[in-house]
Amino acid sequence: MLLGLGAVIWDRSEKKGYYDAISGRHDVREYLNHNPERPEFGALKAGGWIAISIGFLLLIAGGVFWIIG
Repeated sequence: MLLGLGAVIWDRSEKKGYYDAISGRHDVREYLNHNPERPEFGALKAGGWIAISIGFLLLIAGGVFWIIG
């Protein structure tokens, strides 16, 4: 779950840094064309939410197995 939260927070900071860098450029088109490829920002957010949901399900399964013995 912590890994998922970290990915969601990382997504927000990457997106903010990317858009702040674009807004400071004089020629945005040239910057976008020569920018090294990076994964879509939504991929980090989606992966984070998937990790959070899987962690939550594992936490519930662990609790059930611990109670059952």
